[in-house]
Amino acid sequence: MTKSDRDRLDGRRALVTGGSKGTGKAVVGRLRELGADVYATARTMPADDAFPDRFIEADTATVAGTQAVADRLIAAGGVDILVHVVGGASTPPGGFAAITDEQWMAELQLNLLGAVRLDRALLPSMLSSGSGAVVHVTSIQDRMPLFDATLAYAAAKAALRTYSKGLATELAPRGVRVNAVSPGGIETEAYEAFVDRIAEGNGIDRDAARQRIHDSLGGVPLGRFAKPEEIADLIGFVVSDRAASIVGAEYVIDGGTVPTI
Repeated sequence: MTKSDRDRLDGRRALVTGGSKGTGKAVVGRLRELGADVYATARTMPADDAFPDRFIEADTATVAGTQAVADRLIAAGGVDILVHVVGGASTPPGGFAAITDEQWMAELQLNLLGAVRLDRALLPSMLSSGSGAVVHVTSIQDRMPLFDATLAYAAAKAALRTYSKGLATELAPRGVRVNAVSPGGIETEAYEAFVDRIAEGNGIDRDAARQRIHDSLGGVPLGRFAKPEEIADLIGFVVSDRAASIVGAEYVIDGGTVPTI
């Protein structure tokens, strides 16, 4: 098998959650470029989606939504690749006291429990075939939590990281690889909306809000956040045969934000 062959995903069926925009959309595109038959899911299908027969409109933060996605993929024959990109924060600024029980549960459902439910439904077919690759998209906030507006999100992503590591240890002997990809800031529509929330909640302009976000992270040595396509390239590698011995890892892609030795 050549290096080029090991990059390819021909003949493999993939599911990408949060696949309608931003990083998820970039991952869908990259896996298709590598030859995979890719299904995407999100709450709303974009009007210009080029593969409407491969799009599943569902809210994976709900039990009914995850079941609808699982039913569709099981009927298609299961998946070989599962990439959980969907996630986000919607809590108000103001620190821990501003987060209600309902908001805590919403963050956990979106950022943790949707992935848990889909794994439970779709991994049995991978285990039956003795192969498969799963990627959970976490966040550097699982180790560098921000208290203003994203504390619940950070806690949910930390739980996803721990769950991912335990799942990897359990499934590796049966041929299924589980890994995590941990981005820092990404230049997406969701990030721009977050900037707006910080600006509005603190009575500052958007440039000051951006600077506050960078300062809260201790700076970004690269000088910019990652582009969605850069995250997608990394995920394309992690699910490929070139990463066949990588199990239980968490790849940080953050422009140097997390201090390392």
